[in-house]
Amino acid sequence: MGSGVVWEVPAPLSVDRVQHDDGSFTNVRRHGNPRGHRLLVGHGNGLAIDLYYPFWSRFLDRFDVFVYDLRNHGWNAVGSLREHNVPNMIRDQEQVVEAVFGRYGRKHTIGVFHSLSALTALLSAELGTGRTGDLSAWVLFDPPLYRPRLGEAEFDKSADRSAELARRRTDRFQRESEFSELVHHLLLTRAVPGVADLMASTVLRESADGQSFELRCPREYEAQIFAYARTYAFLVDLGDLPCPTKVIGSDPMMTFSYMPSFNLSHINTVDYDFIPESTHFLQVEHPAECDELMRGFLEGHGLL
Repeated sequence: MGSGVVWEVPAPLSVDRVQHDDGSFTNVRRHGNPRGHRLLVGHGNGLAIDLYYPFWSRFLDRFDVFVYDLRNHGWNAVGSLREHNVPNMIRDQEQVVEAVFGRYGRKHTIGVFHSLSALTALLSAELGTGRTGDLSAWVLFDPPLYRPRLGEAEFDKSADRSAELARRRTDRFQRESEFSELVHHLLLTRAVPGVADLMASTVLRESADGQSFELRCPREYEAQIFAYARTYAFLVDLGDLPCPTKVIGSDPMMTFSYMPSFNLSHINTVDYDFIPESTHFLQVEHPAECDELMRGFLEGHGLL
């Protein structure tokens, strides 16, 4: 957005197509230092993992970084709306981990998950247990969890609001710059320079007729997850985590425009911090601070 900063995601070292039970595929890309500990990085609803490059690029010198998109997002093809649901995303994530361990071997692997991918990790009966690879630790950014102090009605209201906003979202643009201008003013006012343009290049694709750009994750797909994910958020038990876990949240005092921010400091079983003056997009708003908190956690567990 006129900043002069251009984020260019480099070509991956390798790309693996992971096939799922319904025949769909996830394209898993490898970046970074193959000799380092492994990071597996996932994203939130309606987004794409390449959008998070200002964050995960900070780890490329020291870590073996694997990035992937949720089904019907990012590099992945758009499939059936009926199959676009949380249980399938949980199994997709498990199969991505299985494939990475199977193809690249066993070593310390840290799951770095934001929002929806954090929720699916927390709901998995396999991740972190040793049955699906063995994730040594999780770093979860702003997981969409039900908080009793918020109240069930208020939690449902926020989920309904997010779903309705997604359904009404403009889904076709004449130019990428049209989208960049929109998200710069509505969602990314606090993001580091260049992120609005990066978002346009990573969540849009050229339409089949070549005359416009459309959302890689169609708006009705995004809305469907918002509408039903709240049901699963109630099932998370933060007192029964399968591996060392760090939760890094957005500022719970901020007025949210995308997802509510939760303060988990009252749960004494969770290693929790939040980034002041951040929103749900904290990893592209404060990548250095997110990096610092994450590295401190990993160092404390001998994983740095």
